[in-house]
Order: sequence, then structure tokens, then C-alpha cells
Amino acid sequence: MDLGVESVRRVNGRGRPSPHLSVKFDSHIFSIDTSRSPQRSFQPDAYLITHAHSDHYGKSAMLSERGIASEETARALEIRYGKKYKGRTFKVGEKIEANGVEIATFATGHTIGSAAFLWKNEVGTRTLVTGDVKDYRALPKCDFLISEANYGDPYDKNCIFDDDLLGFSEALETRAATFGAYAFGKAQRAVALIRAMGYKGEIGMDAQSLALTEALMADRGPFAEVSDGLNVVTPWNLSKVKGRNKYVLTGRNDYYYPTIRLSDHLDFRGLMKMIEHVNPQEILVYHPGGQMSNMLAQHLQQQGMKATALDGIEKFLP
Repeated sequence: MDLGVESVRRVNGRGRPSPHLSVKFDSHIFSIDTSRSPQRSFQPDAYLITHAHSDHYGKSAMLSERGIASEETARALEIRYGKKYKGRTFKVGEKIEANGVEIATFATGHTIGSAAFLWKNEVGTRTLVTGDVKDYRALPKCDFLISEANYGDPYDKNCIFDDDLLGFSEALETRAATFGAYAFGKAQRAVALIRAMGYKGEIGMDAQSLALTEALMADRGPFAEVSDGLNVVTPWNLSKVKGRNKYVLTGRNDYYYPTIRLSDHLDFRGLMKMIEHVNPQEILVYHPGGQMSNMLAQHLQQQGMKATALDGIEKFLP
């Protein structure tokens, strides 16, 4: 409370903590990447939606008029879930107001339209919520950092990596490769890389990946139905595509098909550089919950920083 900020969680109807957290400051509450509160529960000033991946719960928060998301994130939510986004939108880099609080927004490079949020409270504390991050260079200095830890375990060798752009380029040279990529985020990055590496021909895509790509990317080139040529499909559709050259674009290592290391997150080294860049007094690691966040928070504590993980929040609201 020295910074005038308190992290809290909500208890759902089953008596369990709702996803992620809310932040209390002054007379305000902002909910961060969490599901919508039921009518009988407290209602925050805003639901801040950093991006449209399902583990950030925009599917629920998009139905509230208090939702705040970038234009691209709102459009992606509509395409993914077939529902009308009811909240307010902004262009990444703009400022938006929520119940008298001015919120600045910043690009994070995780998905098209992914955004971080920064605001000040009455005592001048700058709170920064990053969501998931691939590129931290646009992020500002802050006092209280609320951030991700997807690859936050310093003792796990899989959390330290570089993207395998060479492997991707070599697979692309066959002109008959199928890349497995999540429909939102990774699929658009794959298309951008394919075009940047000089391929101007048709790319086969499954229906949802194509819908998202066409809605979110201006310079995307021609597409076609999935064939025995070059394709980008969701990982679970790889078995439906003819041909042998199939790869999953991921930072994980638990797929049946060969993988090409291509992550939309910072690795552990990048997370540490990001923290140095924004230079906070206190840090809360909120995503994902569990071991990864706990490991990063513990490491930061060992480095002399004031840090906690989502599991360490002890204040709950009904």
C-alpha cells in the first residue's frame, strides 16, 4: 500500500478465485485480463483487455460496456467468438479515459493490437500492465509493474531461447511446407514472415486463420484453400493436410510434429531486460498463475527486488 495500489482477486460463484486480478487505487478498481463480474458482485471501473487470447478472458469481458481493448483486439474477439464487442476501443499508442482516469497505451508486439496500459494514481504511482510481451522497447518507466512470466523460470533450459528464423526460412524454401500456428497471433506472424522472406504466392489457410488474417493485416498477399503447397493452419488441422513437410511454430516441445522455435513471448533473458528497462519499485507477476510465476517472483526476490506472484495475493472480493 506504500504506492497507493492494492492487488485483489474476486471469488466466483463456486467459491474459487476468478482469473487473474483487479487493482484498487484511490476510489477506483481496474480488472486486468479477467472474466466479467456477475451483476451481484462488485463492478470495476474498467476491464482492461490486453489481447484476444483465450487465457486472458476477453471472451467474457468483451460483453461488458466497461471493456477496454484496442480496435484490433476487439475485432479479433468478435471473429473468434461470434459475439458483438460491447466495450470501448482505442488505437494502440492513444490515451483513453476510464471514469476520470487517463490511461496511456503501448504496443507489446505479442499479437496484432496487443497493448500495455499505464496510469497514475493520486500519489503519482505509475502502474504498468503489460499483458504478454514480445517487444518491450515501447514500454515506459513505471513504479508498479504487473507483467507476464510465460518463460520466467531461470532454471528451465526451455525458457532461454532465440527464435529459429533460419529453420523457418529453410522450411519455406520447399514451397510445400505446412506450418501449424494458432489462428490468432502466430498465424499472422507466420504470414508476415513468409512475405518478408520474399514469397509472393498463394498461402493456404483454414477458415478462422484466414478470417483473422484478412481482418487484421493490410499487406497480406494472396490466399487460397489449403492444398499440397504452402499452408498455415491451426496445429490440430495438420493431420488433415496432405504432404510430409509439417511443422508446429511454437516455443513448446510437446507436439507430435516437428517444431520450429517461434515464440510470441520474451524468453527469460528478455523478461529480465524488460524489467530493467521499465525499472519498477515493485513487481507483480500475474500470468500464468502457478509455478512459472512463482519461480520468476522468487528469482526477482533473490535479486533484491520487491516481487510477488498471483498466488501471493491475499485480498479477495466477493
